Amino acid sequence: MNQAMRLPPLWWHHYPREHLSADLVAGLLVTVLVLPQSLAYALLAGLPPQVGLYVSILPAIAYALVGSSMTQAVGPVAITAIMTYSLLSPLAVPGTNQYVALAAALALLSGLLVLAFGMLRLGFLSNLLSRPVVGGFISGSALLILLSQARLLLGVQVHESSSWGQSVATLAQLPNANPTTLLLGGLGMGVLIFSRTLLARWLAQKGVPRPRADMAVRLVPLLVLVVATLAVVALDLDSRNGVLVVGHVARGLPVLVPILPGFSELGLLAVPALVLAFIGTVQNITMAQALAMKRHERVDANQELVGLGISNIVAAFFGGMPVGGGLSRSAVNVASGAQTPLASIVSGLFLLAIVLLGTSWFARIPLTILAASIMVAALSMIDLAELRRAWDYDRADAVAFLGTALGVLVLGLQTGITLGIGLSMATLLYRASTPNIAVVGRIVDTEHFRNVERHGVETLPGVLFLRIDESLFFGNLSAIESRLMSEITKLPNAHDVVLIMSAVNRVDLTALEALTEVHQDLKARGIELHLAEVKGPVQDRLLHTALWKNLSGRVHLSVNDAFEFMKPSVASR
Repeated sequence: MNQAMRLPPLWWHHYPREHLSADLVAGLLVTVLVLPQSLAYALLAGLPPQVGLYVSILPAIAYALVGSSMTQAVGPVAITAIMTYSLLSPLAVPGTNQYVALAAALALLSGLLVLAFGMLRLGFLSNLLSRPVVGGFISGSALLILLSQARLLLGVQVHESSSWGQSVATLAQLPNANPTTLLLGGLGMGVLIFSRTLLARWLAQKGVPRPRADMAVRLVPLLVLVVATLAVVALDLDSRNGVLVVGHVARGLPVLVPILPGFSELGLLAVPALVLAFIGTVQNITMAQALAMKRHERVDANQELVGLGISNIVAAFFGGMPVGGGLSRSAVNVASGAQTPLASIVSGLFLLAIVLLGTSWFARIPLTILAASIMVAALSMIDLAELRRAWDYDRADAVAFLGTALGVLVLGLQTGITLGIGLSMATLLYRASTPNIAVVGRIVDTEHFRNVERHGVETLPGVLFLRIDESLFFGNLSAIESRLMSEITKLPNAHDVVLIMSAVNRVDLTALEALTEVHQDLKARGIELHLAEVKGPVQDRLLHTALWKNLSGRVHLSVNDAFEFMKPSVASR
């Protein structure tokens, strides 16, 4: 097999038997705790609720068998769900057969792309998005989730297809909210917020051990769901008060259906699949690495992508909803005591048993409670702390964060992430085109050179030591030439210029030609040009050029060598 496609040994080749009991218990707990999530995120994606259960079974097992993370859990997650809805709702009416078929095709295409990324060892692609852009994307998506679920919390009907249009229409329907639905959802949301923010601390003050307190917090969503469902059943709130409920949930696993998108579907889904695959790549690898760091383990980014790609391909045939590695789902897995991916396999098997034995009790789960659980989870995704750090440290990164978040919220996910990447690239180009350039001198009695404006240093009359802190390329030549000529003008009787190239990793052809012209200009003025601390790869390229061969000055190994070389000649002038 080609080395680029060879995978490292998988975890189940040498399973530690001492982890068996912990994984079995964790699998059972995860099954119970993620049930509300599975139903809710399917609805968030515009799909029937049972789809969330289906893609929590075989796709989760597939990832557990192939992925490299010991504790990451794959399944329906908020970001993937809202992306599915936002990408597909302009193409078909959510819930219809056409929409379900498009969702399955989207899972297949994005899965194939992610699998290809992994097999071609393109895991490094996850590093192409900066933290501010990822934070802005997730925060903007969270706001979109909040707005999209408001209609279910209020119990109103909205017929807009796009997420933003639906959100505006929902706010317009606020006076027509169903009082019972709003009361039930509002109470549920209040309890969930209390459990996330204060319950663990309160239990700890009462002497409850931290692990038990955390588990109690994670059980609250299920408890709220059960109590709300019992209230609907006991008071007949769906029939008498118009509270919307899940409705019939099909029993058993779906039939294996071959998904072969036609040319028209491929044309519609090509860009959405690429966006979903790219975001899934970033999210999955980032989450797996964060979990591994906490456990002092390592993950293989490319194997992670293989696992995620295979799980999405399986999801296309068994359920039809794109899946990903989710923060809340993985956190539940870790908190339940999972030690290896066997916990996810056990959870999938327990969910399989639930689906096969019967799902009739799901029918009267109030949608407002599922919406409340989604909205509370979305609130935790809004990363204001990251925005504050970016604002305090680098305003350009803060602008990228805000631009991405607002782009996602107003213009949609595809445009939003494109805007974020564009802002990051624009910031990068701006910084590269306006490099830091410093006039330096030597700190007395040392071999260290520092900026003359920051330190007390010694200089040589008529000699300019100029450090360029950036590679030389067509975009920054104007700034560099302008600064060089400005400093020469300010230096009386200039006769030598030393370009310090310790930070220059590359000189492109345009920069080479410009340097050659600068060299000729300086030579005509009677000023010699010297180079210092030229890196090996840069020197290899310059060796055979006219600039290097005809250099009026010398090439010095270090700045101090250049300083010592010119010191006697300066003294004799």
